[in-house]
Amino acid sequence: MKRFLYGLVLATLCCAAARAANPYDVNVVMPLTGGASFLGSAERQAIELVEKLTNATGGIQGQPIHFVFQDDQSNPQVSVQLASRIVPTHPAVMMGSSIVGMCNAMAPLMSSGPVMYCFSPGIHPVDGSFVFTSSVSTFDLARALIRYYRMRGWTRIAIITSSDATGQDADKGLAEILADPENTAMQVVAHPHFNPTDVSVAAQMGTISAASPQAIIAWSTGAPIATIFKGLTQAGIDVPTGTTDGNMTLAQMQRYAAFLPPQLYFPSAQWVALGGDIVKDPQVRAAQQAFAASYKEDGKTPDVASALAWDPAQAVVAGLRALGPKATAEQFRTWLSMYKGAGVDGSYDFARLPQRGLDAQSALVSRWDPKAGYWVPVSIPGGAPAP
Repeated sequence: MKRFLYGLVLATLCCAAARAANPYDVNVVMPLTGGASFLGSAERQAIELVEKLTNATGGIQGQPIHFVFQDDQSNPQVSVQLASRIVPTHPAVMMGSSIVGMCNAMAPLMSSGPVMYCFSPGIHPVDGSFVFTSSVSTFDLARALIRYYRMRGWTRIAIITSSDATGQDADKGLAEILADPENTAMQVVAHPHFNPTDVSVAAQMGTISAASPQAIIAWSTGAPIATIFKGLTQAGIDVPTGTTDGNMTLAQMQRYAAFLPPQLYFPSAQWVALGGDIVKDPQVRAAQQAFAASYKEDGKTPDVASALAWDPAQAVVAGLRALGPKATAEQFRTWLSMYKGAGVDGSYDFARLPQRGLDAQSALVSRWDPKAGYWVPVSIPGGAPAP
């Protein structure tokens, strides 16, 4: 009888240990190959660091978390195929993708869950939906950039946007922002478009040069922005040029070094202020210090892709820790819709700012410093020039 009881105890302990060792899987759809892989690879690094930190501090109520990466090849059709396999398994949450087109393609599949946390600031989910999105909205980033331009006295601007989803999103947002009463002094002197597959924008540069702008907004992400940067250099146009924070990757800055505009500005969330005194919120600064320390320990340097994935991954972990591994999609959506907390991008308040948690007051403008090999903040939160 004693042997039987001893064996039963051992079997129970072994089964419990086996259950505890089973990871809690979170699917992540992202571009690990293709044109957007420069974002996907860096975002994967960030999520892997969050996984390491989470499991070193107890996991999800004692159960290790494991992020399962699935490559959408920078293709919306592949994103949909992958999401279509994930949704029927009824997870509480999935993450990704990294670009507007992929996130928008997957979003309709989430009408009844799971929660989808997209890494692109360029989507604008319906309030109360199962779709959430990372960082400061591209509309609010553009708002901060235009405020910075206006307050610097650069009121004659040229805009060049791509004809894809990113460019269309930019056109809509810029039109709304420039119609604001505070921007009545702003004048768009040229607004050419280009196809993302174009290998030259010489004609568009001719239009911009003839208009003599004081500053330029070039809104596209990834390989197409290289075409614009080359065009500006070849046309000899040297005025302040702002672009989306989707291009704030160290890989791009290194790859495009020979033809980057000399005066290159980026609106972004507050992660770019790492180590400085621009950000005053002590909780945000503490989150940034922990973020920087994790990257330093891993021998890496963070950029925008790191931040775009870091805060969402941390929020997913916080939600799963609060709700437990048996949480449903509905429970997770309810929890995230009320979430408040500090991250590297700012102080989140999803109740006040549905589906995103941040607004233009979390945006900063920075300038690329080729000597330092990093971005230097030149504004305070909101976009006004730093004193």
